[in-house]
Amino acid sequence: MSYKKLAKSFLDSANVSIGDTVKVEKEEVFYEGILLDRSEDADDEYIVLKLDSGYNLGINILNAKIELIKKGEKPKIQYDSLEIEKNSNKMDISIISTGGTVSSIIDYKTGAVHPAFTADDLLRANPELLDLANYEVKALYNILSENMRPEYWIEAANSIANEISDGAEGVVVAHGTDTMHYTSAALSFIIDTPVPIVVTGAQRSSDRPSTDAYLNLFNSVGAAKSDIADVTVCMHEGLDDNYCNLHKGTKVRKMHTSRRDTFRSINSEPIARLKDSKIVKINSNITYNKRNSKELNLMDDLESKTAIIKSFPGIQSEIIDYHIDKGYKGMVIEGTGLGHTPDYMIDSIKRANEENIAVVMTSQCIYGKINMNVYSTGRKLINANVISGRDMIPEVAYVKLCWALGQSDDLKEVEKIMNTNIAGELSEKSSLKHFLN
Repeated sequence: MSYKKLAKSFLDSANVSIGDTVKVEKEEVFYEGILLDRSEDADDEYIVLKLDSGYNLGINILNAKIELIKKGEKPKIQYDSLEIEKNSNKMDISIISTGGTVSSIIDYKTGAVHPAFTADDLLRANPELLDLANYEVKALYNILSENMRPEYWIEAANSIANEISDGAEGVVVAHGTDTMHYTSAALSFIIDTPVPIVVTGAQRSSDRPSTDAYLNLFNSVGAAKSDIADVTVCMHEGLDDNYCNLHKGTKVRKMHTSRRDTFRSINSEPIARLKDSKIVKINSNITYNKRNSKELNLMDDLESKTAIIKSFPGIQSEIIDYHIDKGYKGMVIEGTGLGHTPDYMIDSIKRANEENIAVVMTSQCIYGKINMNVYSTGRKLINANVISGRDMIPEVAYVKLCWALGQSDDLKEVEKIMNTNIAGELSEKSSLKHFLN
């Protein structure tokens, strides 16, 4: 137990252990719930209860009283193995975990949360999945998604390719939401796939009443069984629990810190809508690759010495010079408006080009496409050989530049790759109907 000193003495006074149901009185207010464990470095004056509502509550124990209501069950160290025979009438789906909220399950007896790293764990947490497919579930990482790195994208792509080579008819990648759209873009460029690859996650943990983990995973398996053989992201469509949207992996972005419908298609529309693990609508305006229309192929060379630089009032050209001097091979500039930086930065950008460093321009506006032909600064940037990112969001342009530099170190070839629509990342037209209302 992580409770020590004051907290431990407080709990010991009533013979209370983790998993027990208790009542705590504090300033004439009563709280009843299951005692949860807590982190080792937590404040010693607090305990944590899981309330009947499903939410966790920290309570300061100073001047509080505690009463044991019911002893809880002891946590199991290991579950007995499930023996589930493959059903020849069901498709074979692989689930690869990289970490994140969607990859965890809750033991409501003890409040403990642990990664669903095995098929047994996953199916215990979501038994309805058994009705949909046969499964192989593997843990690739157990990391917070902000710790993702380009080399991890390569490992993930190879793990997915191995699953497909071994007979997987669809792959679901469980991922933390913060950098999910980077990973979906990377997989889109690295892998030519004959089967669906669906990236999913959760905004709310599985121990909360408002969790989105189950619906996102359930519909992601449905998408992995579909005929849409692209890299996609499957997440909540709205704030209720009815539908999920399937977004193209290069046209999606996290737009809110905590809302369950945070993922939106940018400068595009979702490919499809899902309900109850079935596709209920396919968008006829969006093109996609169909199952078995491509041979499995990996192009997994990346250049990690690539950066995103955000333009802002007062930015200094030394930022560009710093990246040149540190040996960076490419830079994506998140410019203002139609794709601009202050004109005093142009000499440093020219220097980057002279030293064979690719510079790509995008816009911090997110929606719409850049056009460096409209204003004089933009035309100067064109003359400095800045590559247009067109309607790619900065994150996708960054990932694509990492990938393009992995394919070639010739700037002309890199520019050609950046201006070629590889995985649906470039649109011919920008429509106002795609703007987020």
